[in-house]
Formats: sequence, C-alpha cells, structure tokens
Amino acid sequence: MPGKRASPPFVLDRYDRAILRLVQQDNKTPQRVIAEAVALSTAAIQRRIAAMEAAGVIVANVALVDPEALSATITSIVEVHLHDERAATVDAAKALFRGTPEVQQCYYVTGGTSFVLVIVASDMRTYERLTRRLFAENEAVKSYRSLVALDRVKTGAAVTVPEERPSPPDQFTT
Repeated sequence: MPGKRASPPFVLDRYDRAILRLVQQDNKTPQRVIAEAVALSTAAIQRRIAAMEAAGVIVANVALVDPEALSATITSIVEVHLHDERAATVDAAKALFRGTPEVQQCYYVTGGTSFVLVIVASDMRTYERLTRRLFAENEAVKSYRSLVALDRVKTGAAVTVPEERPSPPDQFTT
C-alpha cells in the first residue's frame, strides 16, 4: 500500500496576496469592498477566502482586544530555561504554557533559552501568582527572567505578505 501523498503547498497569486493584505488590516471589511479593491467579483473573493481557510493559510478570524480595556495592565516578556530539553520535558512545558490563558504568545527557541513567552495579567499580584505556578514551583524550570513592559509601542498579529515573484525563465528554451 503506497504512503499518503503530501498535498502540494497552497500557491498564492497576486489576488490572494492582495486579499490577505486587506483582511489583515480589517477582517470585517465587506467582501464587496475587497472585490472592488482587487478587481474580482464578490463570489471570487468568497471562494478564495474559503480556499485559503481550508488550506490553513488563514488560520483564525479573531478580534484583537486592548488589554487595558479589560484592566490587564501588566505585560511581561519571560525567558524560560528548562533543566533539560528532552522531548517529554519540552512537550509538558508546551502543554502547560498553551493551556494558560494569560500566556498570550509562546515560542520554543534556540540560543540558550528554552522558551520566550508574552504574558498579560491584570495586576502584579496576579502576575506573581502566575510566575510561581508556571516557573518557580515547576520542577522542569531551571530559571526564568521577566521583562515587564513599560509601554506597548507596537503589537499586532499581521504577517507581511510579500509581492508575488515572477517565475524564473526556463533556461532550456531557445
């Protein structure tokens, strides 16, 4: 029995790229407005967005909330050093961090640090309890360092959408 074939990567054309730029600015932009901006029909926009969602290019449609509107005034960037990098240790840490609502972002990284987290908490007391539970009382954590943000200079989730590159000419054509 042959192995399962991997599906080819989703190829973005100039229209898909333009659509992605627009929906990353405001995901509530009406499809008719997007259609006008990229010179396609509304039905084509709807099909393209659905195809990008199905392919995993668009992974979520979410609202970005200002933490201060919910009195979440503490933002901290935390470097976490594990005692070891065994798969079980790393997987357990990933699960713990992924399951903690206050952990807004979590990256498993190289360079002597195991993880870098962005944590948002309502106040310093809540943050202190969280750091005890996640790091200080966690046997897998060797050490951690918190960098408390003084100002949110720039936050966001948009990914730069590069321009479409033309295909290289066929070198065997005469």
